[in-house]
Amino acid sequence: MEENLNIPAHVAIILDGNGRWAKQKGMPRNYGHMQGAKAVEDILVDARDLGIKYLTVYAFSTENWNRPEAEVSALMTILRNYLKTSIKKSMKNNVRCRVIGERSKLSDDIQAAIGELEDATAGNTGLTFTIAINYGSRDEIRRAVKKIADKAVSGEIAPSDITEEMISKNLDTDFLPDPDLLIRTCNEQRISNFLLWQCAYTEFYYTPVAWPDFNKAELIKAVESYSTRNRKFGGLKEGQQ
Repeated sequence: MEENLNIPAHVAIILDGNGRWAKQKGMPRNYGHMQGAKAVEDILVDARDLGIKYLTVYAFSTENWNRPEAEVSALMTILRNYLKTSIKKSMKNNVRCRVIGERSKLSDDIQAAIGELEDATAGNTGLTFTIAINYGSRDEIRRAVKKIADKAVSGEIAPSDITEEMISKNLDTDFLPDPDLLIRTCNEQRISNFLLWQCAYTEFYYTPVAWPDFNKAELIKAVESYSTRNRKFGGLKEGQQ
């Protein structure tokens, strides 16, 4: 079956349901987050094996700071541990790692670990794995608009020079193609401030499966659904209706 699939080049995933999954098992929410981190490691290999070139995951949003302090602290600990082990695994699997989002609110050690991971894997030529940390798309667009406005005020560009391409190049994702497929787990059907600009023509796939249970079989189901889509990008090919 896999050989007949239309494999999306770029898959983005909103990792939802860790806490609910844990509660259903009588475990604390943080247990769900730990299992969710392990699921990310597995799906990264699965995506590579399927031929996906870019994988982007929504790990921590700008709004997630509003969660209970203990949960935020636990999430940051999981992130620290993940970043520590990622270099070795990424080098083994030829994965290039990047992080998007506003880093200034993150602790100094996490910022340093992100820099080390990006630098160590910069020369890898396999799948590009992007982690959104302290990321919010409205904040990203605001920062991009500010950079462009600063250039206009300084006289470097004229307002009439501003194009969609210029805006895209000033976003955090300037090194990525737009997502072909966005997956959201645990039956939620909203975009939650994730890649708003980039998802203009992205295909969406929703599943009731909570993120810790999302595996290669579930990824294939999402890609199978994607393979049935007729992507028109606002136009029509000859013979289409």
